[in-house]
Amino acid sequence: MDIIDPHLHLFNLKQGQYDWLQPSNPPFWPDKNKINQSFSQQDISLAPTNKLAGFVHIEAGFDNTRPWREVDWLEQHCTLPFKSVAGGDLSNENFPSTLAKLQTRVSVIGLRHILDDDAKTLLSNAIFQQNLSLLAEHQLSFDAQFSLQDEWATQALCNILDNLPQLRVIINHAGWPPKLEQSNEWQQWNKHLNKLARYPNVAIKLSAWEMQNRAYTPADMLPSLSTCLQAMGDKRVMLASNFPLTLFSCAYSELWQIYTQKLGLSQSFKSLLLHDNSAFWYRFND
Repeated sequence: MDIIDPHLHLFNLKQGQYDWLQPSNPPFWPDKNKINQSFSQQDISLAPTNKLAGFVHIEAGFDNTRPWREVDWLEQHCTLPFKSVAGGDLSNENFPSTLAKLQTRVSVIGLRHILDDDAKTLLSNAIFQQNLSLLAEHQLSFDAQFSLQDEWATQALCNILDNLPQLRVIINHAGWPPKLEQSNEWQQWNKHLNKLARYPNVAIKLSAWEMQNRAYTPADMLPSLSTCLQAMGDKRVMLASNFPLTLFSCAYSELWQIYTQKLGLSQSFKSLLLHDNSAFWYRFND
């Protein structure tokens, strides 16, 4: 079947910086050496029963001060249909000049500024909010990476969406759902997921299973997938890879075999979660 992967990273270590990949810099994963190498489009092949019809490249720290350099490299070397979610410092008052440069690159469809532990501070920052407004004005989406267990960050994002209902927000990695379905942490995550689900311009991608458990199984995916579908509906949920970090647990093609064959999804659900929703939210058909 045709697949669009809405969340992957390619690396060019000869030209890019990728400070976070250096052994002396955090994160200090014991197996980080597995991904401390260059990866190109040739490294994301699928099993014969599947076809990679396109992908969304998420910024990977190629050059945080000049994020257009990463996009230029991708546009020069990638032949598959793809969209770029570029990097950029939305807390910087000079971000509009960065955005102007990024907008001249045809693949750019959105921006990501990793929130994580700084989510509440960043989302409450006036300059950050102004720059989100600029994204909305130019019909660019915002990829939001933070834990949905964070009540204050979730509320800060809701406040932004109340003021910017046209801003398209895509939650990365399912908002880091907890491992244990019956835990208080799960209840918090689920509560805030449903809070964000009230906004029709919010979607969610499920990926990065390997970041919680290197030895995850298909059964580990089902609780968060079913919960996201219940909250968001079948048009606002996407399954993604997080390549090359997927390699901590399995081959790229193996992950997509799990999605297509081991989750018990109907053909119509597979078409939505593995292709159609990504094509819509990342505007492949525009």
